[in-house]
Amino acid sequence: MCNRPLKKSSMIKLKTLSFTALLFVAGLFAHAQSFSPYIVVDQFGYLPLATKVAVIRDPHVGFDAADAFTPGTSYALIDATNNAAVFTGTPAAWKNGFVDTTSGDKAWWFDFTSYTTPGKYYVKDVTNNARSAEFVISTTVYKDVLKAAMRMLYYQRSSFAKTEPYAGTGWTDAASHLKPLQDKNAQLYNNKTSATEKDLHGGWYDAGDLNKYTSWTANYVITLLTAYQENPAAFTDDYNIPESGNGIPDIIDEVKWGLEHLLRMQQSNGSCLSVLSSAGASPPSSATGQSLYGPATTNATLKCAQAFALAANVYKQVDPVLYATFATTLQTKAIAAWNWAGANPNVTFNNNSDSNGSKGLAAGNQETNDLGRKTSRLGAALYLYDLTGEASYLNYFNSNYKDMPLVAWYNGISQYFLESQSLQLYYLSLPGISSTVAQDIRSRTKIAIYNSRDFADALTSELDPYRAFIRDYNWGSNQYKSNYGNLFWELNEYTIDNAGNNELYLKAAEEYLHYIHGVNPLQLVYLTNMSSYGAEKSVNEMYHTWFADGSAKWDRVGTSTYGPPPGFLMGGANNSYDWDDCCYSSCGSPGNTAICTSTTLPKEQPKQKSYKDFNTNWPLNSWQLTETSLGYQTAYIRLLSKFVNNSNITTGLLSSAKAPGIQLRPNPTQDLVTIEFPSSLATSDMIHVELYDLTGKKVFTKDIENNSSISTVALENGVYVLKVNQDGLMYTERIVKIK
Repeated sequence: MCNRPLKKSSMIKLKTLSFTALLFVAGLFAHAQSFSPYIVVDQFGYLPLATKVAVIRDPHVGFDAADAFTPGTSYALIDATNNAAVFTGTPAAWKNGFVDTTSGDKAWWFDFTSYTTPGKYYVKDVTNNARSAEFVISTTVYKDVLKAAMRMLYYQRSSFAKTEPYAGTGWTDAASHLKPLQDKNAQLYNNKTSATEKDLHGGWYDAGDLNKYTSWTANYVITLLTAYQENPAAFTDDYNIPESGNGIPDIIDEVKWGLEHLLRMQQSNGSCLSVLSSAGASPPSSATGQSLYGPATTNATLKCAQAFALAANVYKQVDPVLYATFATTLQTKAIAAWNWAGANPNVTFNNNSDSNGSKGLAAGNQETNDLGRKTSRLGAALYLYDLTGEASYLNYFNSNYKDMPLVAWYNGISQYFLESQSLQLYYLSLPGISSTVAQDIRSRTKIAIYNSRDFADALTSELDPYRAFIRDYNWGSNQYKSNYGNLFWELNEYTIDNAGNNELYLKAAEEYLHYIHGVNPLQLVYLTNMSSYGAEKSVNEMYHTWFADGSAKWDRVGTSTYGPPPGFLMGGANNSYDWDDCCYSSCGSPGNTAICTSTTLPKEQPKQKSYKDFNTNWPLNSWQLTETSLGYQTAYIRLLSKFVNNSNITTGLLSSAKAPGIQLRPNPTQDLVTIEFPSSLATSDMIHVELYDLTGKKVFTKDIENNSSISTVALENGVYVLKVNQDGLMYTERIVKIK
């Protein structure tokens, strides 16, 4: 295999004249022909130093099995501005021409990683005169994609008017669910009287339905705040939402909208109501049905405790003064939730069930099992310990973490239990933890990622020709793709394997973005309506109550007036997809039954091809493939943000485990703390230091020399926020004071 970068100035010096002529002639017609379905790339593009591989596909099994493609031996990376070849090579066969069972395809890889010059390009099969979609190589390639993905939450806001200029002309709507007996006057599902009325407005529509599920909403808050902690520089204040331009990153403003709804769902005794069922309509503001809620549960309450505790920590660090009262409220509410759940450890409620008369109360069942409640309790303990520094929370985790699959299942990691795995890795970032527990988590994780032809073992064995292996493709597979990517990022961040593999895992995380962005058998960007962001083939329609099937305004891009808004992530390939059982007999009328055969369905396809870009409700049940969900969306945002960097943006926060080189020794401390500002950023020998308590009160300020100490002897035990400033470069850290 021969790969070589070509200097634009020396194109005419290519030794093979016939190849040069072929490139020239083909280049004249590059934009006159559509891109080939057999050469797939990330349709947004690549970071300059990323691994950059175009996948060439030859279908053998599935709906496109008859569409054979034999790649030529000469491939080139073409500058789209002048159609000049800048890099050439020969594609390498994946697994010596083996047909992959998950996709039904043979594949080849054309690797142009070594070419790093920013610009706009496409990959060309010179022999077959076929090209890929265009893409860019740029340090900011995903910046606007992240904005679009984050704006999805703005469109999903309940009880909030979407107006110009924020929503755009096509997607404006008045505030939903504010009519009598709706979200501001919601009643208990089995006691629909004024005595049970509560104001539960706000929050986000959970998915394609317009309901709100407390435990899931809390998860979205946690995932978004985790994304922010892990790379605050990714998030800016210019997403064109109403809060933009207020000096606070828009992700912090957006999360606050969700938190305020969760605070309304919490009762005076500390418990959190489980679910709010809100009527559906297109547009949502036209909904007229009554809003009903379900009772408090242990899991919903523990999830509230997690979200409130993590948020209290983050908001204190974003701005200890502005958010002092809000953060104090969150901390108080988190502790109250923890205490209620401790006193009521097994309160459950299965909504939308005939067994308790709740049929029709929301759609999905938000209840979990014993393992789910234990996971939620461990997460709450970790976030509360990180917030308060109280040993009782840490002791709970240390005494119970072995109930998680990593230990209980003998060094097991599963795509279905990555929440608990992520929590255990988060533990490694905290001060004052048990070295024995930490080492146990590290060693077991290292063993687990090489087990069962999954995770690191699948990566190093190159099991997926599309370079983003997951074991199972079922409902919400794109969330699993993002979760795998986030796990690989964590393996890199915490150096779980030997340090020599850190770069391997970081690059592996990025491959899962490429899959979502078009490196898949369908050559599809799994985000809606992204042509204005550079995608040549993105999702055209989705299952969503607002952007409903048949809507003249919103059903489908290119057919409806507007189509759905940009940036909504689909559930993705689902090889368990099936139509309604009535399609095997009768769906109640000849017209309904005829719908079953009205279109070709992705049934009995290879796993990665089990998807169709359509939006037909019952009886074809398109929601199994094309419904959006904040679970999918926030996991993707967390992964995407790892590869977005706005180094010139002041964010106000770097988490304690992630600040670039700042050293605090020791931490926790009984008195002196030595502070070392990173030498790579230092512009002088002096730094300005401020300490805040958790109410936002400044308790210490001083200018000191870099790599010198401050005394905390006069401070009470607890967690303090340390701000370090040098010539406008500001970083925030946590200090734990102990006796």
